[in-house]
Amino acid sequence: MGAITYDIEIPSSIPAAKMFKAMVLDADTLIPKIMPQAIKNVEILEGDGGVGTVKVIHFGEGSQYKSVKHRVDAIDKENLTHTYSIVEGDALSGVIESITYHIKIVPAEDGGSICKNRSIYNTKGDAEISESNIKEGKEKAMAMFKAIEAYLHANPNA
Repeated sequence: MGAITYDIEIPSSIPAAKMFKAMVLDADTLIPKIMPQAIKNVEILEGDGGVGTVKVIHFGEGSQYKSVKHRVDAIDKENLTHTYSIVEGDALSGVIESITYHIKIVPAEDGGSICKNRSIYNTKGDAEISESNIKEGKEKAMAMFKAIEAYLHANPNA
């Protein structure tokens, strides 16, 4: 099994704790509300949202995929970190064993925040993932983050 890792940092004018709440703690209900074309709904199969929780994410009509199974590996509300893995689903395309995401939202000097995201694609055997697939993943992550940011600006009490 091989591993391909990439990092992305996305700046935001939203304070770190507020962005973490929206992007991590409220994501299961917030993202289908603001991006239904991307995610239709999230169904918890087991757990209470904490470590070990297993969810099925059903993608919206705008996605080429149907669903993925998502496992919460770590969550730290104090340090604003979240680690989760995609462990099943058609988005793994038969060549990926799993994808692990490490999210950390840190305060920025201007009162906003920076979302630091490390993605680790664990491939099956010697399978390789194209640069275009990695670029597509980065673009989708950026679009989701910016949609959450826009929602929080439009709904400051959210």
